[in-house]
Amino acid sequence: MHEVLVGTMTEERRWQERANCLGVDPDLFFPERGASTREAKSVCRGCEVRLDCLEYALSNGEKFGIWGGLSERERRRVRRERALARRRAQGDTATA
Repeated sequence: MHEVLVGTMTEERRWQERANCLGVDPDLFFPERGASTREAKSVCRGCEVRLDCLEYALSNGEKFGIWGGLSERERRRVRRERALARRRAQGDTATA
């Protein structure tokens, strides 16, 4: 069973092998409070797996750092917007 779970996790994270940030100092993506995130976001900007990275962070509740080119504050906004859209969709189906 453990092997199946590890294999599944590996497949789910295979996108990391193609990330622009591979080999970049991780500290760049975890700046001190108030420090600029511009350089980290520039690494993410042209990354082919940016959306996979963002979805990973949203799904796993990553609280710190730059993931998928977004800060935690920006990811919180995405989560709120998605929750609101789900509520609206549920409301629409309840009235249909």
